[in-house]
Amino acid sequence: MEDGNRTDMSSKYDPREVERDRYRFWVNGKFFEADGDKEKEPFTIVIPPPNVTGKLHLGHAWDTTMQDTLARMKRMQGYDVLWLPGMDHAGIATQAKVEAKLKEQGQNRYDLGREQFLEVSWDWKEEYADFIRSQWEKLGLGLDYSRERFTMDTGLSEAVREVFVSLYEKGLIYRGEYIINWDPDTQTALSDIEVIYEEVDGKFYHMRYPIKDSDETIEIATTRPETMLGDSAVAVHPDDDRYKHLIGKTVILPIVGREIEIVADSYVDMEMGSGAVKITPAHDPNDFAIGNRHDLERILIMNEDGSMNENALDYQGLDRFECRKQIVKDLQEQGFLFKIEDHVHQVGHSERSGAVVEPYLSTQWFVNMQPLADNAIELQQGDEKVHFVPDRFERTYLHWMENIRDWCISRQLWWGHRIPAWYHKETGEMYVAREAPADLENWLQDEDVLDTWFSSALWPFSTMGWPDEDAEDFKRYFPTDVLVTGYDIIFFWVARMIFQSKQFTGRRPFKDVLIHGLIRDAEGRKMSKSLGNGVDPMDVIDKYGADSLRYFLLTGSSPGQDLRFHWEKVEATWNFANKVWNASRFSLMNMDNFSYEDIDLNGEKSLADKWILTRLNETIEQVTRNTDKYEFGEAGRHLYNFIWDELCDWYIEMAKLPLYGDDEQAKKTTRSVLAYVLDQTMRMLHPYMPFITEEIWQQLPHEGESITVAKWPEPKAEFHDENAANEMKRLVSIIKSVRNIRAEVDTPMSKQIKLFIKAETEAVAQELKSNRSYLERFCNPSELVIATGLEAPEKAMSAVVTGAELFLPLEGLIDIDKEIERLEKELDKWTKEVERVQKKLANEGFVNKAPQNVVDEERQKEKDYLEKQAKVKARLEDLRST
Repeated sequence: MEDGNRTDMSSKYDPREVERDRYRFWVNGKFFEADGDKEKEPFTIVIPPPNVTGKLHLGHAWDTTMQDTLARMKRMQGYDVLWLPGMDHAGIATQAKVEAKLKEQGQNRYDLGREQFLEVSWDWKEEYADFIRSQWEKLGLGLDYSRERFTMDTGLSEAVREVFVSLYEKGLIYRGEYIINWDPDTQTALSDIEVIYEEVDGKFYHMRYPIKDSDETIEIATTRPETMLGDSAVAVHPDDDRYKHLIGKTVILPIVGREIEIVADSYVDMEMGSGAVKITPAHDPNDFAIGNRHDLERILIMNEDGSMNENALDYQGLDRFECRKQIVKDLQEQGFLFKIEDHVHQVGHSERSGAVVEPYLSTQWFVNMQPLADNAIELQQGDEKVHFVPDRFERTYLHWMENIRDWCISRQLWWGHRIPAWYHKETGEMYVAREAPADLENWLQDEDVLDTWFSSALWPFSTMGWPDEDAEDFKRYFPTDVLVTGYDIIFFWVARMIFQSKQFTGRRPFKDVLIHGLIRDAEGRKMSKSLGNGVDPMDVIDKYGADSLRYFLLTGSSPGQDLRFHWEKVEATWNFANKVWNASRFSLMNMDNFSYEDIDLNGEKSLADKWILTRLNETIEQVTRNTDKYEFGEAGRHLYNFIWDELCDWYIEMAKLPLYGDDEQAKKTTRSVLAYVLDQTMRMLHPYMPFITEEIWQQLPHEGESITVAKWPEPKAEFHDENAANEMKRLVSIIKSVRNIRAEVDTPMSKQIKLFIKAETEAVAQELKSNRSYLERFCNPSELVIATGLEAPEKAMSAVVTGAELFLPLEGLIDIDKEIERLEKELDKWTKEVERVQKKLANEGFVNKAPQNVVDEERQKEKDYLEKQAKVKARLEDLRST
């Protein structure tokens, strides 16, 4: 048990001082480590592993702060909490970074060879893993580092091989030709999430393909005329009367001279363009599907670097975009191209290199997704479904699963999980297994690696020791309780974790998935390098502290919604932290060596004591309930209102009466209540603002080593007093009303005034009389009269509160003649302002020529001035009538 050292709090809240070294105290104390205590119920979160490529952004800070809040609260509630950290090897991104570094040194990966390149990549991983850990530390994340994992560590690599080989043996992984997203710069396949669609100004090229042995032509339009070199057919809708007579005939492909067939396919939209489309099976996914239905030739016309190959005839060697320019010129000269239209459309770009993505026919490894998707959909129909928060995202998830496509899982990289497939050097036989062939010298391993998402899809269970189903962590902590992630990766990660978990463990990977939005700038724009509007969370912490950033992120949005970043709002949360600090410091300075053993809540309590304990009970219920529902913003609102408005602005001010008085028993009770309420409040606030609450809690009379493992507050029935709450509500209403009247007539609190209170009932009158010390302290009356049959003074300001009516006689409150004189001057001022702005708005030249925002600003001024003029007039009329 500890009493706290109340001499350590500085006179000003300094987050740098408060947050320095605190994290080391937590980690060294092993407060974040799951203890495996069988008496406790487990609670598990696995961190969405950040790419081991550099800095964490605000989205990471938001995402992980929500997880930390849940983990800290559950730990305090007595759960055996495992919050498992880790990082993703991020195949394409990391390899691109390493290759860029090599390029600066005048080298490339081929100079090093695969093995040495991988050594350099592992060195990169170690360097940036430390950097990420330092950022986790600055954010105050309560992670169990004893269980940290990496997607390419030994255990996870074993899980990846097990899943790959198992799916292959079941016929769910196959190798074949398919149209994939290809990045010509990095020369690798891309997953859908690695393709960013951007609106670009392009062209629609309209061509005429001549029909063989006929004077007829058929009109074709395309945005990529260079792909016509690989056309295998022209397709029309079977019900299109314009073309029924042409189905089965052939056209002569311009420039190339090759004959290609006109086929009928219901995919074609008769209303789009001419109703006829060129089919290039090797360079378009829809054309690939049509080609399969009609057994069309697949003609690849590009190399992997985006240059034209030998099938491009005289254009061989040209870059694809140079080829486009040349072929457009040639088609025009030969009379086949008859119209070019401007066309704004969405074009896929590589997230990693920025290159325009090429739909490309390639031999790749694929997962047959339909059976896996069916199992995942079935999971959502049972009691053990994954609960999406908000639940509308379940529809988004199911829509994608119901319209699933096979998944291209191979990547043309060196950094990643190498595909466990080998090819015999002589026979070409393929061998897929968990271990390499015994006579390895006769075999060559597949050069490709697996898509990064393949390993991260296994994250919730591979990190727990699976495929060893007897692993202690797997048995105790899986399935996990909640995943926190953004709505932008529901398809690409959340869905994959669900179907892989169902396939290999038979269970859901997590009970809940909490979906949040994106962090945008103050104007609602997505943060990006191109806009230069990104904000580094470490910069925010350096300026305002981690607690301020965390509280802003947690309370700024509701589940599923985007969050706008405002520096002003972060500063406002710093002000809140400063309020907490100063209120705590004042309280501790008035504890007078009060110890934990001195706390006694059985003494006679004042109305303020009973009220604050009641409000504490209610706030505990509201914060616990809302945090459990992931409504962090609502929980934060209750915390803020309780701490700022009720504890700081009212209770602490009221506590000064006994603290500064002569009644020692009243002092002890007040100190006890103050110590207890601050202790419980710091515990409630701790998951939201861990640093400042630990610092204050250590200064308070307390027991235990750290607030991180202190018991979560629970409402205490013996402290709930509804009558006290109602009495205090009435008292506060009276005090606020008096203050408002004083402000209205510009009478300072230092000036005493007469106050008459007419109570509706004798009970209300007795209640107010018993608490007249508060009225005297906060209303500063020269005379205070409380009665039921009170006659209202003739000349008085009045206000009505529940159960009572207040009267403040004007005599002594203000000098009526002087107030009339002052108000007349003020009326003259607003009248002139109204005339000025109305004259300006009556000027048609100004209204028609000035920018709209300037005109709107003047109209708003007119509205404001008229309101002020009206209020002053009304006040003058009231005074003159007296």
